[in-house]
Amino acid sequence: MAAKRTTGTKGQNTASPQKAGPGKGELLSPEQRLDWLRLIRTENVGPRTFRTLINQFGGAAAALEALPTLARRGGRLLPPQTPTRAEAEAEMAALARGKARLVALGEQDYPFALRNLDDAPPLLAVRGRGEVLRGPMVGIVGARNASAAGRTFAQKIARELGADGWVVVSGLARGIDAAAHEASLETGTVGVFAGGLARPYPPENMKLIESVADKGAIVSEMPLTWEPRARDFPRRNRLVSGMALGVVVVEAAERSGSLITARLAAEQGREVFAVPGSPLDPRAGGTNRLLKQGATLVTDAADIIEVLAPLLGRPPESRLEAEQPPADHGLEPAEPAADARARIIELLGPAPTAIDDLVRLSGCAVAEVQIVLLELDLAGRLDRPGPALVALR
Repeated sequence: MAAKRTTGTKGQNTASPQKAGPGKGELLSPEQRLDWLRLIRTENVGPRTFRTLINQFGGAAAALEALPTLARRGGRLLPPQTPTRAEAEAEMAALARGKARLVALGEQDYPFALRNLDDAPPLLAVRGRGEVLRGPMVGIVGARNASAAGRTFAQKIARELGADGWVVVSGLARGIDAAAHEASLETGTVGVFAGGLARPYPPENMKLIESVADKGAIVSEMPLTWEPRARDFPRRNRLVSGMALGVVVVEAAERSGSLITARLAAEQGREVFAVPGSPLDPRAGGTNRLLKQGATLVTDAADIIEVLAPLLGRPPESRLEAEQPPADHGLEPAEPAADARARIIELLGPAPTAIDDLVRLSGCAVAEVQIVLLELDLAGRLDRPGPALVALR
């Protein structure tokens, strides 16, 4: 096994929210952080739309001012619902009472592998040790009804990865997730919530969740009191895979949430690893299929380290342009001509269409296409089924 590496950056983020400017390791002032929170909590604004708004208008405050105009042009009579400043301040105060904080995309404690994703959350609610989030991560996921052998193996590779300087990230579920977290508590582990930090799931893992928060970190992109729903778990899975350089699947049935994580990892350009199992055990059906599809076979942690070690030292750049003070540039949204808007909308339909194709076929400038898509998005008329893909609802 490779020699242990030293990773991360010394020091923790101890800035007080009362400071007028950004604190150590922070890019945003308290005022900007409130604006970012209000913008990402706005109706019909997801991570991709957030990024486009920031890059278009230069800051969240200017984007918030532009929302009513953009939504009206997209065909919406009323502006999207946006939290008030007082509501945003209340959420931040509640996080602070729970010993949590908001970490912005690009800041010191924001996981570096997550930064280059199209749908990277602009803000993560974090409770725990910031330095753990700065280390290189490996995702370990698998069956909730895991076998004793599966749990033992997950613990073994988690311990070996931790001894080599890797942080283990998983979803805090029963079975394989829990085994991986337990084995990496002393070396570094990150748990990802499907709901808000005030809604831990599953309840029977509360003791483990508290241990992870105390010795590692727990994170969520959702509002503090958000109750997790079925559709929130794939969103959580994309964070597990997005934070990691690679994902290891230990025991997964043919129709398993762990296979969703593996698919998301492949789409994100991450390495996918799988542990082989008996063809007689349905819990190995999904992992064996991953191996047939080209996943790297794992019999010990050295198999993972050999593939991932060369990827270290190359943190990806964020696709979100950082706010530059002053954040409010006073930019007015450039309204495309009526015929340009009509051409763009005519090309859209329920089938996913690549944004590059819209630019090429409409003959419009990229900026015009982006503005029209923003208008439709904020009016609730646009779906974004994948990176650089859009469709009309």
